Amino acid sequence: MAAFATRTGKRVRPHAKTHKSPLIARLQLDRGASGLCCAKLGEAEVMAGAGLGPLLITTEIAGEPKVARLVALRKRAHVMVAVDDRDAARALSDAMLAAGLTLDVLVDVNVGQERTGVQPDGAGELAACVASLTGLRLRGIQAYEGHVQHVYAEAERRMKWRACADRMLAAMESIRSRGLAVEILSTAGTGTCAFAAELPEVTEVQAGSYPFMDCDYARVEGLPYESSLTVLASVVSRQRGDTAVIDAGWKALSTDAGMPAVKGRPELEYATKGDEHGGVRGARMVPGERIELVPSHCDTTVNLHDEYICIRKGVVEAVWPIAARGRIQ
Repeated sequence: MAAFATRTGKRVRPHAKTHKSPLIARLQLDRGASGLCCAKLGEAEVMAGAGLGPLLITTEIAGEPKVARLVALRKRAHVMVAVDDRDAARALSDAMLAAGLTLDVLVDVNVGQERTGVQPDGAGELAACVASLTGLRLRGIQAYEGHVQHVYAEAERRMKWRACADRMLAAMESIRSRGLAVEILSTAGTGTCAFAAELPEVTEVQAGSYPFMDCDYARVEGLPYESSLTVLASVVSRQRGDTAVIDAGWKALSTDAGMPAVKGRPELEYATKGDEHGGVRGARMVPGERIELVPSHCDTTVNLHDEYICIRKGVVEAVWPIAARGRIQ
């Protein structure tokens, strides 16, 4: 990813929601990342506590308790946020003014994910509102197309990304038509950053999964990244014929993106067996035997664990805490 940034001239602002680790974030910054994305305020608080930044919080912040926390965070760190609502923007501005602060803001644009973000034709109006608020400083656009990242076929993914890009560019034009500058255009994930780099208007990408990947991303064509994250599990029972029961269930492996894969054993198939257990079909294994499982979704699996065991060539080199685990508010 660092080589991608050098080659394309696009800034990389990696998403810390994947690894939730200040240690990994520091490795990314040391390799040229321009800052960090954080999905939630809690993640940003952990990263700021480690002296890392600048930070972009990509999920809208609303409500007095969170706004108060944001003010406290802004006092000690360089933070930027995304907004998609004029009333919420006014509340942020009022809070910053009361504290004698200014907050950088990106207008969040819905480019097809149908989650957060204004419609492209409403971006100009929201940007004008933000620009008029003394406590805020308009910096540009956030236009994330998360629903496209795991489209497996490269041609289909590019086609769907192009539709998102057209919406993003329409939003940019809506803002510029009001005489407002778009200094930052932040977009794309691991699955689409190569496409986004082709657009001169794009200034940065928000890729997150690339350090780890997962077995679902492994199906996505055209990506140069390899899987590095596994969950170590042990066989605890073999009473069910060719299905070994292991000590890794829903509490160890998320299944929102499908079943994990057994590393190096394509003949084996994982199935959930409840909170604490999983089943592995396809071979007769003995209690105590260990296997490694490649998660189907790295982000949600990481949030289930306390630490990374860092291994190189079979030797444990470090243990890194997952310091932002559970920081979902």
